Amino acid sequence: MATVAVAGSLAQRPGHGGHAWVFLNYLLGLRRIGHEVLFVDRVGATGEGRRWLGEVMAAAGLEGDFVAIGEDNPGSREEALRRLRASDLLIDVNGYLEDEELREAPAVSAFLDIDPAIQQMWQSLGQASIFGRHDLYFTVGENIGSSDSLVPTCGVDWIATRPPVVLERWGEGRRGAGFTTLATWRGPYASIEFEGRSFGLRVHEFRRFFELPRRVDADFRLALDIDPAEVGDIEALNESGWETVPPEAVAATPDGYREFIHGSLAELSIPKQIYVASRCGWFSDRSACYLASGKPVITVDTGFSATLPSGRGLLCVEDVETAAAACEAVLADPAAHESAAREIAREYFDSDRVLRGMLDAAGI
Repeated sequence: MATVAVAGSLAQRPGHGGHAWVFLNYLLGLRRIGHEVLFVDRVGATGEGRRWLGEVMAAAGLEGDFVAIGEDNPGSREEALRRLRASDLLIDVNGYLEDEELREAPAVSAFLDIDPAIQQMWQSLGQASIFGRHDLYFTVGENIGSSDSLVPTCGVDWIATRPPVVLERWGEGRRGAGFTTLATWRGPYASIEFEGRSFGLRVHEFRRFFELPRRVDADFRLALDIDPAEVGDIEALNESGWETVPPEAVAATPDGYREFIHGSLAELSIPKQIYVASRCGWFSDRSACYLASGKPVITVDTGFSATLPSGRGLLCVEDVETAAAACEAVLADPAAHESAAREIAREYFDSDRVLRGMLDAAGI
């Protein structure tokens, strides 16, 4: 039995159930295949992040399996260092663990890139130094390093992986009536100018699909984190027939996030433009949870179709016309697409398979 530590930013986003699942699927998946786990996070001065972290860990049955490093607890860093030194592997998500001594304490240290293209372009442009010193470098951008991808490798030998889903934690929800997703309109990052091209955000990709609800007789519901100042886009969404709700109203906890997905007919997901334009091969951890719940996923291809099956259960689209056709296909035979979605989740995103692949690469 190995001890695997995961470093991430759960405490930085209290009230975001979907963000919590990014880390829970790793922690619960590793424990499921027989390993001890440790989650390492930093907490803010207000205490809200600490409370949120503790609540999420307790609800998942991981009460003693985390360390919250904070200035209000001077011994927390020493505790983290002690426990990391006893770990066989560290999975450092997006290079969150900046403390070099902590990062190098485990026997093996692995960087895990879950924002492909963004971080590599920043690094290549000299705008950030993210990757640090690690023994291994994983990315969910499965195309990085291929001739089809525009993402620089930055001299790193990237190992492709996928977002894991603990299938037993998701099960099958009831068949809902509409197409849904949860998303951030812009997020904290700006567009990136790289090699003479502009690589944009979700807003820049989504605007191409504003008219979709006018073309399909179905409900379209977005749990959308959008600034109220985005008046023009909010009006365009509402006028086109998109129902928007604040994510905190429907997915403020991991359970709420799962219930929102379970109550859907299918996901209609529009990725960040940078993922699409760079052909990095990114696939959403959220979409993997939809598939695991037996919910078909309709999304724009980021290059993932090179490694994942599409056409039934997972449908790739290019524009509003192909998106409308995909929605109609799901509405015409939901049972077949639900069955295919579950099979894709079992074959490609099952945490047992994904995490064992990562551990094998790390020699664990």
